[in-house]
Amino acid sequence: MDQLFEQWAGEPCINKIQISANGSNRVYFRMEGESKTCIAAVNNDVRENEAFFFFAKELKARGINVPEVYMISEDRRTYLQQDLGNVTIYTYLSSRKVNGVDIMQPMRVLYKKAIDQLVRIQTVCNDIDFSHSYPHPRFDSQSLHWDMNYFKYYFLKLFHVPFDEQKLETDFQTFIDYLLDDDCDYFLYRDFQSRNIMIVEDELYFIDFQGARQGAAEYDLASLLYSAKSDVPDSMRSELIEYYLDKREESASNSKSDKPWDREAFRMKFYGYVLARIMQAMGAYGYRGVIEKKDYFVKSIPFAVKNLKTIIENHKFPIDIPELEAAWHNVANMPEYNTEEEKLTVSIFSFSYRKGIPFDKSGNGGGYVFDCRALPNPGLFDEYKSLNGRDAAVIEFFDEHPETEQYLQYVRGIVGTSVEEYINKGYTRLMVNFGCTGGRHRSVYCAEQIAKFLRQNYDCNVAIHHLEQSKL
Repeated sequence: MDQLFEQWAGEPCINKIQISANGSNRVYFRMEGESKTCIAAVNNDVRENEAFFFFAKELKARGINVPEVYMISEDRRTYLQQDLGNVTIYTYLSSRKVNGVDIMQPMRVLYKKAIDQLVRIQTVCNDIDFSHSYPHPRFDSQSLHWDMNYFKYYFLKLFHVPFDEQKLETDFQTFIDYLLDDDCDYFLYRDFQSRNIMIVEDELYFIDFQGARQGAAEYDLASLLYSAKSDVPDSMRSELIEYYLDKREESASNSKSDKPWDREAFRMKFYGYVLARIMQAMGAYGYRGVIEKKDYFVKSIPFAVKNLKTIIENHKFPIDIPELEAAWHNVANMPEYNTEEEKLTVSIFSFSYRKGIPFDKSGNGGGYVFDCRALPNPGLFDEYKSLNGRDAAVIEFFDEHPETEQYLQYVRGIVGTSVEEYINKGYTRLMVNFGCTGGRHRSVYCAEQIAKFLRQNYDCNVAIHHLEQSKL
């Protein structure tokens, strides 16, 4: 990398700092010499790199502001590109919000500028040779199915949202067929959102377009307006959608190269693509956040749930997808994301140590973990094996063993003290976990007892989750 920099700059690198790559597997460095600076990227996926090089060249040739690629290593795994600084639309607006500055007007101005450029991209880039796309030249049925399975495996299953797999797969295909019954021959940027739009001397520059392919125009606008943590107000979203539609009509009437434009057809399909984008994002949040334990993605989940809830409550689709709609509603009504924000919410989990301690999906790093395996185990007796800790016979079993009540008294004291302090300090999240061998008897019983104790004694929300229990 240093040799590549010196070859390009004609001077040695004197400072090299790794910079954040967000959800990417690429590794980035800012490299500085005496007079020149650049961003170095290292990525072992050569096919993805080749797509980036190709689209950087094609977009730049059409007058779109993208970083210039300066130098590429012989193995095509390392490359140097233009340093556009550190300010994205997202970071600019976030910094103003943190400092108590009103962000509504600058948000409106920046998003309209981004939409101006999106319309331009969708007007002048449709003739690009998409055979260079990675991993697929079109955002087609297979691509959408990949995204929906991402949602299924890394959100629905990971967060224990119930669904019938066969029925859900059928609904996925129905929903995909509905989305693709449209003009899908536009340049689709794929990740057109505020973190990928840089601000350089009042001009917007675009990065992370290596996933570009041919697809529907609705998808990129959905990505921009419904990116989770950008948190664009619904009233402004409506305004910006109309602004986009006006710009597309204007472009269609002024440019012979643009396609015929049907405003109402676009509007009908747009919210379907919003849901497709939200599902893809939720899959990413589950995988990157829960599996890879990257905090930023976990903290994006409440915003995505809020967006999902808004869409499904206000928009209906002319297709029959009952299992998919049920899954959306179950996600939108997950207890941990539907509580009174001013109150403390205590999330209580029962779990099996065979499966591991639950991950804190609130992003606060977890709370208490109580090991119930020293308590008497009703699961060792045939009459209790098919039952769980909420059944009357199992409750009676524990009532006959005073050591269980003694254990719970200790737990009540520890948890109660924290709840009082959290309420006094205005904290909003606490996680309490109870584990046993199978996650069905002792842990479930203890979780239920502590939930009852908290509801009776404290002004807080209590959300209980039995991860291994079939009886809900």
